[in-house]
Amino acid sequence: MRTQFRITSALLSQIRKDLRRPHLFASERVGFISAGLAWSGSSVLILARNYHPVADEDYLDSTAVGAMMGPEAIRKAMELGLLKRDAVFHVHSHGGRGVPAFSSIDRREHAKFVPDFLKVAPQNIHGALVLSDCAGAGVIWTAGARAPERISNFVEVGAPLRKWGMQ
Repeated sequence: MRTQFRITSALLSQIRKDLRRPHLFASERVGFISAGLAWSGSSVLILARNYHPVADEDYLDSTAVGAMMGPEAIRKAMELGLLKRDAVFHVHSHGGRGVPAFSSIDRREHAKFVPDFLKVAPQNIHGALVLSDCAGAGVIWTAGARAPERISNFVEVGAPLRKWGMQ
Protein backbone atom coordinates (compact mmCIF):
# COMPACT_ATOMS: atom_id res chain seq x y z
CA MET A 1 0.00 0.00 0.00
CA ARG A 2 1.23 3.49 -0.83
CA THR A 3 0.75 5.95 2.03
CA GLN A 4 1.25 9.68 2.23
CA PHE A 5 1.17 11.58 5.53
CA ARG A 6 0.22 15.27 5.20
CA ILE A 7 0.53 17.80 7.97
CA THR A 8 0.43 21.60 8.04
CA SER A 9 3.57 23.52 8.93
CA ALA A 10 1.67 25.16 11.80
CA LEU A 11 0.63 21.84 13.35
CA LEU A 12 4.08 20.31 12.86
CA SER A 13 5.69 23.34 14.51
CA GLN A 14 3.27 23.06 17.47
CA ILE A 15 4.15 19.36 17.89
CA ARG A 16 7.91 19.91 17.72
CA LYS A 17 7.66 22.75 20.25
CA ASP A 18 5.66 20.60 22.67
CA LEU A 19 8.00 17.61 22.31
CA ARG A 20 10.95 19.84 23.31
CA ARG A 21 9.36 20.83 26.65
CA PRO A 22 11.12 19.38 29.67
CA HIS A 23 9.31 16.92 31.93
CA LEU A 24 9.87 16.46 35.66
CA PHE A 25 11.32 12.95 35.27
CA ALA A 26 10.86 11.70 31.68
CA SER A 27 13.80 12.42 29.40
CA GLU A 28 11.53 13.01 26.40
CA ARG A 29 7.93 13.93 25.58
CA VAL A 30 5.43 11.95 23.54
CA GLY A 31 1.99 12.60 22.13
CA PHE A 32 -0.62 11.48 19.65
CA ILE A 33 -1.79 12.89 16.32
CA SER A 34 -5.38 12.34 15.27
CA ALA A 35 -5.92 12.13 11.52
CA GLY A 36 -8.45 11.58 8.80
CA LEU A 37 -7.99 9.18 5.92
CA ALA A 38 -8.74 9.35 2.21
CA TRP A 39 -8.55 6.04 0.32
CA SER A 40 -8.01 5.58 -3.41
CA GLY A 41 -7.47 2.02 -4.55
CA SER A 42 -4.28 0.76 -2.91
CA SER A 43 -3.24 4.25 -1.73
CA VAL A 44 -4.19 6.15 1.39
CA LEU A 45 -3.75 9.80 2.22
CA ILE A 46 -3.35 10.47 5.95
CA LEU A 47 -4.42 14.01 6.88
CA ALA A 48 -3.12 15.12 10.30
CA ARG A 49 -5.81 17.07 12.15
CA ASN A 50 -4.87 17.60 15.78
CA TYR A 51 -2.11 17.00 18.28
CA HIS A 52 -2.79 15.55 21.73
CA PRO A 53 0.18 15.74 24.11
CA VAL A 54 0.42 13.11 26.82
CA ALA A 55 -0.44 14.84 30.10
CA ASP A 56 2.34 15.19 32.68
CA GLU A 57 0.49 12.96 35.13
CA ASP A 58 0.14 10.19 32.51
CA TYR A 59 3.89 9.48 32.34
CA LEU A 60 5.33 6.69 34.50
CA ASP A 61 8.68 7.16 36.20
CA SER A 62 10.93 4.65 34.42
CA THR A 63 14.60 4.50 33.50
CA ALA A 64 13.97 1.73 30.93
CA VAL A 65 12.87 4.17 28.20
CA GLY A 66 12.96 7.93 27.59
CA ALA A 67 9.20 8.28 28.16
CA MET A 68 6.92 5.61 29.59
CA MET A 69 3.20 6.23 29.15
CA GLY A 70 0.76 4.95 31.72
CA PRO A 71 -2.53 3.22 30.91
CA GLU A 72 -4.47 6.48 31.15
CA ALA A 73 -2.46 7.96 28.25
CA ILE A 74 -3.26 4.93 26.10
CA ARG A 75 -6.94 5.02 27.09
CA LYS A 76 -7.24 8.69 26.13
CA ALA A 77 -5.62 8.02 22.76
CA MET A 78 -7.85 4.99 22.12
CA GLU A 79 -10.89 7.19 22.72
CA LEU A 80 -9.84 9.30 19.73
CA GLY A 81 -10.24 6.24 17.55
CA LEU A 82 -13.36 4.93 19.25
CA LEU A 83 -15.40 8.08 19.84
CA LYS A 84 -14.10 10.40 17.12
CA ARG A 85 -13.35 7.56 14.64
CA ASP A 86 -9.94 9.11 13.95
CA ALA A 87 -6.76 7.38 12.86
CA VAL A 88 -4.29 7.68 15.74
CA PHE A 89 -0.50 8.08 15.50
CA HIS A 90 1.92 7.99 18.41
CA VAL A 91 4.63 10.65 17.93
CA HIS A 92 7.96 11.50 19.51
CA SER A 93 11.16 13.22 18.41
CA HIS A 94 14.79 12.24 18.10
CA GLY A 95 15.78 15.80 17.17
CA GLY A 96 18.72 16.37 14.84
CA ARG A 97 18.70 16.77 11.06
CA GLY A 98 17.66 14.47 8.24
CA VAL A 99 15.12 11.68 8.08
CA PRO A 100 15.10 9.92 11.47
CA ALA A 101 14.76 6.20 12.16
CA PHE A 102 13.03 4.30 14.94
CA SER A 103 15.27 2.73 17.57
CA SER A 104 14.90 -0.95 18.41
CA ILE A 105 13.19 0.13 21.65
CA ASP A 106 10.74 2.28 19.65
CA ARG A 107 9.86 -0.66 17.39
CA ARG A 108 9.43 -3.04 20.33
CA GLU A 109 7.24 -0.65 22.33
CA HIS A 110 5.04 0.42 19.38
CA ALA A 111 4.32 -3.22 18.62
CA LYS A 112 2.96 -3.58 22.16
CA PHE A 113 0.27 -0.89 21.98
CA VAL A 114 -0.39 0.52 18.49
CA PRO A 115 -2.13 -2.66 17.21
CA ASP A 116 -4.57 -2.31 20.14
CA PHE A 117 -5.99 0.80 18.46
CA LEU A 118 -7.30 -1.51 15.73
CA LYS A 119 -9.43 -3.27 18.38
CA VAL A 120 -11.45 -0.09 18.99
CA ALA A 121 -11.25 1.44 15.49
CA PRO A 122 -10.56 -1.37 12.98
CA GLN A 123 -11.90 0.73 10.08
CA ASN A 124 -8.82 2.97 10.30
CA ILE A 125 -5.12 2.56 10.08
CA HIS A 126 -3.03 3.61 13.07
CA GLY A 127 0.66 4.15 13.50
CA ALA A 128 3.73 5.70 14.98
CA LEU A 129 5.92 8.61 13.90
CA VAL A 130 9.38 9.78 14.82
CA LEU A 131 10.39 13.35 14.02
CA SER A 132 13.69 15.11 13.53
CA ASP A 133 14.01 18.89 13.45
CA CYS A 134 13.35 18.89 9.69
CA ALA A 135 11.71 15.59 8.67
CA GLY A 136 9.96 12.48 9.97
CA ALA A 137 9.42 8.77 9.43
CA GLY A 138 6.60 6.47 10.34
CA VAL A 139 4.84 3.14 10.17
CA ILE A 140 1.21 2.09 9.97
CA TRP A 141 -0.72 -0.93 11.15
CA THR A 142 -3.82 -2.12 9.30
CA ALA A 143 -6.45 -4.65 10.30
CA GLY A 144 -5.28 -8.14 9.43
CA ALA A 145 -1.69 -7.14 8.66
CA ARG A 146 1.02 -9.29 10.20
CA ALA A 147 3.53 -6.45 10.50
CA PRO A 148 3.62 -2.66 10.22
CA GLU A 149 4.34 -0.96 6.88
CA ARG A 150 6.47 2.12 6.34
CA ILE A 151 4.75 5.37 5.46
CA SER A 152 5.79 6.04 1.86
CA ASN A 153 6.23 9.80 2.07
CA PHE A 154 5.47 12.93 4.03
CA VAL A 155 4.26 16.34 2.89
CA GLU A 156 4.52 19.41 5.09
CA VAL A 157 1.89 21.81 3.76
CA GLY A 158 3.02 25.42 4.08
CA ALA A 159 5.27 27.93 2.44
CA PRO A 160 7.41 26.39 1.17
CA LEU A 161 5.84 22.98 0.60
CA ARG A 162 8.26 20.28 1.82
CA LYS A 163 8.38 16.55 0.97
CA TRP A 164 10.53 13.70 2.23
CA GLY A 165 10.52 9.91 2.18
CA MET A 166 10.30 7.50 -0.69
CA GLN A 167 9.13 9.27 -3.83
